[in-house]
Amino acid sequence: MAQANTSMSSPPDSSSTQIHRRHLSDRSIINLFVWPTLILLILLNVFPLFYSLYLSFTNYSAMANKAPQFVWFSNFANILSDERMWKYFATTGRYALFSVGLQTILGFSLAMLVRSKFRGSGLVTTLILVPMLISPVVVGLFWKLMYNPTFGFFNYIFGFWQPSQGPDMLASRFAGQPIPGLALWAVILVDVWMWTPFVMLLVLSGLNAIPDYLYEAAVIDRASSWFQFWRITLPQVAPLLMIAILFRSIEAIKSFDLVMGMTGGGPGDQTELIAVNLYRQAFQGQFRTGQSSALAYIMLIIIIAISNLYIRYLNSIRGES
Repeated sequence: MAQANTSMSSPPDSSSTQIHRRHLSDRSIINLFVWPTLILLILLNVFPLFYSLYLSFTNYSAMANKAPQFVWFSNFANILSDERMWKYFATTGRYALFSVGLQTILGFSLAMLVRSKFRGSGLVTTLILVPMLISPVVVGLFWKLMYNPTFGFFNYIFGFWQPSQGPDMLASRFAGQPIPGLALWAVILVDVWMWTPFVMLLVLSGLNAIPDYLYEAAVIDRASSWFQFWRITLPQVAPLLMIAILFRSIEAIKSFDLVMGMTGGGPGDQTELIAVNLYRQAFQGQFRTGQSSALAYIMLIIIIAISNLYIRYLNSIRGES
C-alpha cells in the first residue's frame, strides 16, 4: 500500500511537462507571427477598401483642400451615362476577349507539344517561360521600341517584305503616323506573348495528372485520337484550364502596366482601357478621387460577376467529372 501511495503521489513525468511547455511555446510563436500579419493585411487592404467606398459617394479631390461632401450615387451615374466610358469598357472587353482567347488556344497547344517528350524539351519549356518572368513595364518598353516606326524591328522586317521601297522609305512613310486600328492588336499580341506560358503551365500540370490507364483502355477499345482528346484529355484538363482563364480574365480587365509602358492609352484613345482611364482621373491632372473610386468599384463589381460565372461553370465541370 505504501508503494502504491508513493507511486500515486509521484510528480508527473518531466517529458510530458516539456511537451506541454513546448506546445505552449509553439502556440505563442504562431500568435506572434499570425496576428501582426493579420493586422498588416487589415491596414493595407480592408481599410483602403472601405475608405475608397466612402470616397466613391463624395466629390472629394486629392488636390483640393476641401473636406469630402456626399453626392451619393452621382459619380456612378456620371460614369454610366458617359459615352466615352462605354467606349473604354468596350475596348477593355475586346482586349480581354481576344487576349485571353488567344492565350487559351496557344497555351493549350504548347502544353500538348511540351507534354510529348522530345530531345531538348526541357530547354524549350524554359525558354517559353522567359516572357512570364519579366516585369510588364519592362516588356511594354521593350516592345514599344520594337514597334517604333523609325528604327523598330518590325519596320525593318516590313522593309524586307517590300524590297522595292526599302526600310528607309517605309520608315519615312509611317514615321509618326501609326497605322489606324492596329494599336490595340499590337498590345494584345504582347500580352499573348507574355502570358501564354502561364496558361501552358496550368494545362501542363493537368495533362501530367491524367492517369495513363485511361489512354490504355481507350487504345484497347480502338478509340481514335480525336475521341481520346475530346473524351479524356479535355474533360480532365478543363478545371485547371478554367482556373487559368479566370485568372487571366481578371488580369486582362484590370490591365494597366503593360498598356502604360507601351502606348499610354494612345494613339488617341485606341488603347484607353478602363484601368488606364481610372489612373488618369485619379492622378494625371484631373485628380477626381471620388469619381475614380466609383469607377474602381464598378470594375470590382464586374470582376466579381465574371468570377462568379466562371466559378459556377467550374463547379459544374467538377460535378460532371
